[in-house]
Amino acid sequence: MINQTPSASPDAVNQLSRSLKGRHLAMISIGGIIGAGLFVSSSTSILAAGPACFLSYAITGLLILLVMRMLGEMSTALPGVRSFTEFARAGLGNGAGFVVGWLYWYFWVLVVPVEAIAGAKILSLWISLPPLPIGLGLMAVMTGVNLMSARSYAEFEFWFASVKVAAILAFIGIAGSFAFGWTAPHGATFGNLVDYGGFTPHGWVAVLAAVPTVFFAMTGAEITTIAAAESAQPERAVARMSSAVIGRILVFYVLSLFLIVSVVPWNTVRSGESPFTLALNAMHVPWAGAIMTVIILTAVLSCMNSAFYVSSRVLFILADRGDAPRWLVRLNRRRVPVGSVLMGAVAGILGIVAATEARQAVFDFLVSSSGALIVFVYMAIAAAQIALRRRRERAGEAHPAVAMWLFPWLSYAAIAAMAAVLIAMAFTPALRQDFQASCLTLAVAVAAYLVLRRGRSTAVDAPNTLSSEKN
Repeated sequence: MINQTPSASPDAVNQLSRSLKGRHLAMISIGGIIGAGLFVSSSTSILAAGPACFLSYAITGLLILLVMRMLGEMSTALPGVRSFTEFARAGLGNGAGFVVGWLYWYFWVLVVPVEAIAGAKILSLWISLPPLPIGLGLMAVMTGVNLMSARSYAEFEFWFASVKVAAILAFIGIAGSFAFGWTAPHGATFGNLVDYGGFTPHGWVAVLAAVPTVFFAMTGAEITTIAAAESAQPERAVARMSSAVIGRILVFYVLSLFLIVSVVPWNTVRSGESPFTLALNAMHVPWAGAIMTVIILTAVLSCMNSAFYVSSRVLFILADRGDAPRWLVRLNRRRVPVGSVLMGAVAGILGIVAATEARQAVFDFLVSSSGALIVFVYMAIAAAQIALRRRRERAGEAHPAVAMWLFPWLSYAAIAAMAAVLIAMAFTPALRQDFQASCLTLAVAVAAYLVLRRGRSTAVDAPNTLSSEKN
């Protein structure tokens, strides 16, 4: 039964820890945008767009930057908001807060078993055990890490992200030297950008068509806004990270993909296989396959760790707002929402069992049902930013320290671009099922709000936005 009388703000009993440091948040923000989607799934975008694929990442990176800038503005204007999903509540009302919060929780709680299964398949190459027990073992380890403290999660993520960053920087150095001909036996290799069907072998439309696939690989930068709630100065941390995200996207995604298609012909890439491994083998780097396997495993475990943390904190906030059972708010002596963490663990275990022991179609549908959810969430956040800025302007309030550029035009442009992503999904055969299943999930979330929140006063727990902005 959902509690109908949530508190308007967290009390001392339900206050999360403030133990995360700047170095943790910096690496969490980097780790959030670097996952197995870069190391493996980038093969799909290379085959779809050819050598111009890095432009698909640049376009998508620009869109992510706009979303992060809007989050930076709202974080500085509303420092009391502890989860970026709650900006939807502040700007658009309780219904938006409920729907966006649950959609975001559902998105990340499904990532947990997906990454656990991916990690189990990699480890099964080294351990003579089937994926199920390995996956359950990974779940046990990550559950323990997230039950210890927020600091434990952050330390794990710090080192996971450090490995990923070091790997990409090393790759850029090696591939850059090869592409310019300093270490290549036959000189510079930039001819690969045009020698196999041209720079855009499938046309410029294919570059734009690859954006929906790339979009989901690059989500996760917003994790910083959730982790920042457990730091000493959350609003400053979010503002700083929202400005730094574009540089990281340019280096880790755009530059690394540009170098890959410069080092090897784009048409030698195989879908589902790491193009990084292909490039390293082409440059005759010893043990390239083994090195990338370790890096991909690190990326998988990092993403699993983050998904576990984010899903538990979003569920905690939902419970604190009365949108989930109140017992999920309870914290242990280390200020960890144990119930919310265990809910994520149960969901992860069920997902692993469904994927390995039940019909694969069941798990495939669950994954498909979350495919477009992050776009819905981002669009709601953008709409909330517009509503909150308009409210400030009507009240004669000054702009926050971090403000959205060229308001309102870039905010509207971001919403239009994300709507275009959804339209592209609806008309792309490979993505159509994800779009339709995600629309069904959205409809279920809206229906759940209408049923479970019926009769509740709309003024009970919507944040007093203007008052919060003045504090």
